[in-house]
Amino acid sequence: MPCTVIEAGPCVVTQVKTQDRDGYEAIQLGFGNRKEKNTPNALKGHFKKANTDPKSKLVEFKGFEGLNLGDTVDVNIFEEGEFVDVIGTSKGKGFQGVVKRHNFGGVGQSTHGQHNRLRAPGSIGAASYPARVFKGMRMAGQMGNERVKVENLQILKVIAEKNLIVVRGSIPGSKGSTVTIEK
Repeated sequence: MPCTVIEAGPCVVTQVKTQDRDGYEAIQLGFGNRKEKNTPNALKGHFKKANTDPKSKLVEFKGFEGLNLGDTVDVNIFEEGEFVDVIGTSKGKGFQGVVKRHNFGGVGQSTHGQHNRLRAPGSIGAASYPARVFKGMRMAGQMGNERVKVENLQILKVIAEKNLIVVRGSIPGSKGSTVTIEK
């Protein structure tokens, strides 16, 4: 069974947002470590309020109750068999042509003078009317390196002593990248 191992925590509550002060209720979690010299002064004060070391990633979540500033959230909030959504940045593939990016077939013929057009996009628009290319036309361009949400991944195993979660299937991003897990 194909699965992915994710290190999920420990995450520290770096800010608690309330209805009175911020207009909505949420908590801000910090994950990963950041060197003190690479942290802006505004963030140094932010982390000093939570009495924690500087974190490299900050994410807000709604629906957490009873957590205070400086509390720790770890993998014990997840259960085996539960379904989660994983959000991350997909692998960047650079500038790609239409065959790879949009699964175009190319010209498909090697005769009738087609000596250098095997992977070309072909015609892209009309003549004097509308005299432009419509928005959304599938063309060559940047591929990957975008926010991707993979939904309904089942948790196969929770290893609490190492803060690891094993989910069924693949998650977006390259090895070692940071992702967000939503219940």
